[in-house]
Amino acid sequence: MYTAGFWLMCLSSFLFFMSFNMLLPELPDFLTRLGGADYKGFIIALFTLTAGISRPFSGKLADTVGRIPVMVFGSLVCFLCGFFYPWVSTVAGFLLLRLLHGFSTGFKPTGTAAYIADIIPYERRGEAMGLLGVAGSLGMAAGPALGPYITAATSLNTLFYASSGLALLSLAVQGTMTETLPAAQRQRFSWHLLRLDWNEVLEPRALAPATVTLLCLFPFGAILTVIPDQSQVLGLGTAEKGLFFTCFTLASLLVRLVAGRTSDRYGRVPVLRLSTALLALSLALLTVAHTKFLFLAAALLFGVASGLNSPTLYAWTIDLSHPERRGRAVATMYIALEAGIGLGALLAGWIFGNVAAHLPYVHALSTATTLLALGYLIWGVSARPVAE
Repeated sequence: MYTAGFWLMCLSSFLFFMSFNMLLPELPDFLTRLGGADYKGFIIALFTLTAGISRPFSGKLADTVGRIPVMVFGSLVCFLCGFFYPWVSTVAGFLLLRLLHGFSTGFKPTGTAAYIADIIPYERRGEAMGLLGVAGSLGMAAGPALGPYITAATSLNTLFYASSGLALLSLAVQGTMTETLPAAQRQRFSWHLLRLDWNEVLEPRALAPATVTLLCLFPFGAILTVIPDQSQVLGLGTAEKGLFFTCFTLASLLVRLVAGRTSDRYGRVPVLRLSTALLALSLALLTVAHTKFLFLAAALLFGVASGLNSPTLYAWTIDLSHPERRGRAVATMYIALEAGIGLGALLAGWIFGNVAAHLPYVHALSTATTLLALGYLIWGVSARPVAE
């Protein structure tokens, strides 16, 4: 079942996620040195804004032009933006570059998910999404862990160029893959394809998983914004700023390896109820994490919950979608993802305000959003499986 195309896609995702995630531990300090300490919430928010805006376009193009062209464009944007960070010297220039960088994740993951859905049968979809998530998680773990070491051993500019180089490798891998969109559906790119009707912005069949995604990804945006500062407050050194992300991602990786087929066996909604409850518990623990032990324990539990949650949301979205509108359905779920991360980052930055005593309030709000998601999963949707 797992063809060379599947494993190449996993490799490409690993390189892509490692590319832009390796910058995250260093960007708050970089922005502070530029004089933008009060704009830390915009590091993630602007990135996710353009990612979210571009999702309807990437979804439509994935269903018309092809999966691979959409992925290639996303990786190309990631390569170019990483290359230009060393040339930024103003807060406005930095924020503009973050805005442009967001187009990368607006395109690449949309094409990736549609591609995987094309080549994997329904009854193994949760497992496949779990394995793809393993590749992405490895990149997300290696990136934040490696980034501070590269900066400490060489320079921040070297880190930016290394990020750009990894995106270029991801792009090169995609050049070896075969398009999966049927030839009868393919069109040559033209500008009129960028004109969208309302029914091309959101896919109604995907609104239930999109709602859960929005509420469950809000905490991730908040965590990306405040965890580097919380790490320093708890006494973690410069090279250890990415330790939370490493623990979280490795726990997520392990869960995806051993529980990839869980939702294939027991259903998407029952697994999401469990994972969302664990997510709320991890955030509640983070609210009272006044020691390194509790801080990293919360990271591990957050990773376990995410390892169950993420591939199940992908699989549930694809289950509900029509094959000819699969790209749009995935894009709808990703719009919710970016909105959740962006709102989480903005509100976290505003609530935190560079005051350590405000950190528990950030995590308390995140806990509340996951409890809302849990309530919706219990009382708002059916637990019955969806037939292909």
